[in-house]
Amino acid sequence: MISRARNLVNAARSRAKRALGGAPAEAPLSWAIKVPAPDSPEGDVWGDVFYAEDLARALRRLGQTVYVDRWETRRRPDPSVQDDVAVHLRGFHRPELVDGAVNILWIISHPDWVSEEELDLPFDLRLAASVPWAAVMSRPDREIRPLLQATNVERFTPEPQPGDLESGVLFVGRSRNIFRPIVRDSIAAGADLEVYGDLWEQFIDGRHIKAEYLDNAAAPGAYRGARIVLNDHWDDMAQHGFVSNRLFDAVAAGAVVVSDEITGGFPVEFGGSVRTYASVDELRGLLAEGASGWPTPEERAATSGKVAEFHSFDARAMTLLVSAREALAARA
Repeated sequence: MISRARNLVNAARSRAKRALGGAPAEAPLSWAIKVPAPDSPEGDVWGDVFYAEDLARALRRLGQTVYVDRWETRRRPDPSVQDDVAVHLRGFHRPELVDGAVNILWIISHPDWVSEEELDLPFDLRLAASVPWAAVMSRPDREIRPLLQATNVERFTPEPQPGDLESGVLFVGRSRNIFRPIVRDSIAAGADLEVYGDLWEQFIDGRHIKAEYLDNAAAPGAYRGARIVLNDHWDDMAQHGFVSNRLFDAVAAGAVVVSDEITGGFPVEFGGSVRTYASVDELRGLLAEGASGWPTPEERAATSGKVAEFHSFDARAMTLLVSAREALAARA
């Protein structure tokens, strides 16, 4: 079974490498990936930073020069370096366009924070991690292309590793000082819930809290070792069809996931590895030991391979590189 999983994932990676082999042979571009995280130890653990670093590594595999810029400072060995391309990962702050660069806006979360005025700024390319929102917000004079979030398929693989964290029903995330509905409903359903995240003591019994923080490096093993992973979305992301990054990571790691529902549904490549619920009774059935309808380990490995092929950071980097080259050619 493990051997088959390895073969499926390796085959997906081979297809990705063949695609990468068709990358344009021009001189490398200098890229800046702009993230809203502060340049501080607190910012070091922001999800946007991990996301940007994974994207940067994928672009570097395509021969590009890439820097990740946080909000307050620019981490550059040479501040005089001129950006050819600036990718703005939309977060807490409205992006500031970089003069002379190809400016790419990529809205990966919180669409309600993005105003019409911001969308009308002279970006060379506008992307959104939602198919329905991109369609609704596009106009004849302002195209917004869908480009979903992605996963690091070098880390999130279905093959068990020493140190994987075994658990029953797993939730990873802060409480945000609210009783997040999927956690509340899981408790009500009597699930063998294990939570990694802070600010939960005010809502749930301490026996459910494993730790206040799960290191990003431990996330693949935690997803692999869980019987079922829980996922939820911010309200505006669910309403507008922005698929959570956790889903890509967990499914790539071979996990099965119960999630809240979102507009437009989930990528077809997730197959049966992601299921949704509409009531506590329905959730109780999904979380029960031996519940029917979940894919077999072999099917989960095959699904992981599809995610590795279609939703890797390498695939997203290729899309961005081709798009940036097209924008530069149009200027010329």
